[in-house]
Amino acid sequence: MAASGDRWRRATAKGYKLLAVDLDGTLLNHNGEPHERDVRAMQALMRSGVAVSIITGRLYSGTRTSAEIVGIKGPVACADGSHVVRVSNDETLVHHGIRGASAKKLREAVVRNNLATFLFAGDAIVYDRDGESYLPYLRTWSADMQRATLVSEHGLWKAQAGLTAVVGLGPEAAITSAVDDIQRDCKRRAQVAAFPVKRVPGNWGLIARASGGTKGTALEWLAEHHGCSLAETVCVGDWLNDVPMFNVSGRAFAMGQAPEAVKQVATDVCAETSEEGGGIARAVRECFGVRIH
Repeated sequence: MAASGDRWRRATAKGYKLLAVDLDGTLLNHNGEPHERDVRAMQALMRSGVAVSIITGRLYSGTRTSAEIVGIKGPVACADGSHVVRVSNDETLVHHGIRGASAKKLREAVVRNNLATFLFAGDAIVYDRDGESYLPYLRTWSADMQRATLVSEHGLWKAQAGLTAVVGLGPEAAITSAVDDIQRDCKRRAQVAAFPVKRVPGNWGLIARASGGTKGTALEWLAEHHGCSLAETVCVGDWLNDVPMFNVSGRAFAMGQAPEAVKQVATDVCAETSEEGGGIARAVRECFGVRIH
């Protein structure tokens, strides 16, 4: 976490060359619809010659529509930086996958703790009967849902390319136990986080991904791809998974509804929330001088 002085020095840098935005809670409202004002701001910024991208927790299949609405042709970062795809031809440019011994230990942890388990691979989410009641929630990550007979026996656990992510859902105690198991058995080869599932009261979830990919590493990759430094980047987000990119960007805007922990590492806190949108338009106006009417 950068000190406040470091954040201020980054925030005063001029000549920003890349804007990267989160989707859910930032560009999209709670119904998954983009805020029209923010879309127009991003389009105006691209017309001015500035690179624009998306860095999201969604899989690519759940990201592509938003990218196409904005008009992004270049790379977007999905699954919290674990998968980078070029929109113009759907080409995978970066993929951090869980494979081998790590996948085996991860499978054992979710089975041992009796979690409803979802495999994120490519653009699809694989589920079985135990996960059916959670599908409305999982569709925020991907539109491509594939039913399997039994997730725990699926061949993707042994896929050479590896799994982009694994999500487990269940009671808090079971999630906590599974997280402990994964951290103990996978050590530094996987990263795992637990979270309450707001859309499914009383339930908690975990998401496990291969080590090495975060929204921060994704922003670094995008900056290099577009020929600029991290100090020349601007990002907008609203949740804890945005903190890694906030920590390395030149300017970081937190949406008004963001948790305090996110606001503390941002250089700017928007008055705008995901309800009415406009946070991205604010960043475009303040950092790039591009105004929309």
